[in-house]
Amino acid sequence: MISLILLSPVFICLILFLIKNRELNTILINIYAIIHFICSICLCIGYNPRDIEQKIFQVDDLNKIFLMVLSLVFLAFAIYNSGYMKENKNLTRKLRHYAYAVLFFVLSMTGAILSSNLGIAWVFIEATTLASAYLIYFNKTKHSIEAAWKYVFICSIGIALAFVGIILLTIATGDLNSLYFSDLYNNASNFDSFWLKLSFVFILFGIGTKMGLAPVHFWLPDAHAQSPSSISALLSATLLNCAFLVILKVFKIMIIANCDGYARIMLFTMGFLSLFISAVFIYHINNYKRMLAYSSIENMGILVIGTALGGIGLFASIIHLIGHSFIKASFFMTSGNILKIYGTKKIKSVKGILSKDKKTGWLWIASLVGITAFPPSVLFISEFFIVKAMLQKEYYFMSIVFLLLLTIVLFGLLRAVFNMTASDNNEYKKVKLPCSMYIPQIVLLALSFIMGIYLPYIDNIKKAVIGF
Repeated sequence: MISLILLSPVFICLILFLIKNRELNTILINIYAIIHFICSICLCIGYNPRDIEQKIFQVDDLNKIFLMVLSLVFLAFAIYNSGYMKENKNLTRKLRHYAYAVLFFVLSMTGAILSSNLGIAWVFIEATTLASAYLIYFNKTKHSIEAAWKYVFICSIGIALAFVGIILLTIATGDLNSLYFSDLYNNASNFDSFWLKLSFVFILFGIGTKMGLAPVHFWLPDAHAQSPSSISALLSATLLNCAFLVILKVFKIMIIANCDGYARIMLFTMGFLSLFISAVFIYHINNYKRMLAYSSIENMGILVIGTALGGIGLFASIIHLIGHSFIKASFFMTSGNILKIYGTKKIKSVKGILSKDKKTGWLWIASLVGITAFPPSVLFISEFFIVKAMLQKEYYFMSIVFLLLLTIVLFGLLRAVFNMTASDNNEYKKVKLPCSMYIPQIVLLALSFIMGIYLPYIDNIKKAVIGF
């Protein structure tokens, strides 16, 4: 199954190269999304924790959650993309290159998630940069090429820092000569604490660049604003998760080596800085796609804060990751609908969405309800647990700052969405988009709201966070 999920994109790209057909690009992306989804289910259901054979790619209690989130969001993306790219007037060759990039982007993220070796995970994280750069540049405008170059430049520096961190980690391991996570966990208690702490600094800042954590987040707002909305959904809902998974696995090494106090301080610092920067920019922003990008930075900050808290905080982070992925993918896809209807990304230029396209308007509002953690959004549960963890640890000041920053973000998002959806007249001409540009958002939002009422697989999530 792992071979099928990783090799399918290569064969599909070969078919696209040999058969140059406009419609075939979208069809094969959909086929791979179905293959990915079926294989992911089989891998997760057929996962056997007693199988401890060392392999380059493995499924475990933690990464199978990330794999299923990627698979579900990619399937939603493929359906949405069918309608989003249907009337695209670009040349067949350009659309074929788009399909190549999408396939290799998903392949790279899948490889990063399934990698049981830190070095291999690093390679796939770097591959995601190369694969997604063209997708950011796809519209080939002045701003998109600037965003693509900034993305490549900043993320390449981040990946280089992570590579230095891996080298320092090998120094800390002594004579171990292995980067398999299982070996690192089994021997972490014998690692040199000085070199281990130093390596964590480089890895956190390096991989944190890819995750979009402040102060190394600068590529993210431009990349999300300039890439096609369907690609923005993939970037925010899946790519950032891959980086977070690597950070989680390295953080576990720090815990086993009794260096977690140092690591938690760094995670808290970057988490709260991410929330602060998001709050400041969302309050003043006038571009709804950039607004959603800063919301992603905010939510990545919440993830690392929950991770630093540990226990119920980390449990809440995994729940938050699932909910954020579904809701933010829906939010970005709906922003694509708005861009199709109005032809602008300016908040001030968009009025009366409910009057012009009622389905898009209600999806926009529902996505807002989800991302701002109003019940029954599953994010309400995750944020409630994170605050509870802070109070249990008597981090009273920290909890006040956390809630204050979330309130500022809430106000900024509410103001923007209200101004875009509300209208003082009904003279707008109605617009109708393909059903495929509504269905994925409805399904993803429904899942996130159902999880807010009934949270399934709690035992699986508990197993995933054992050892942290």
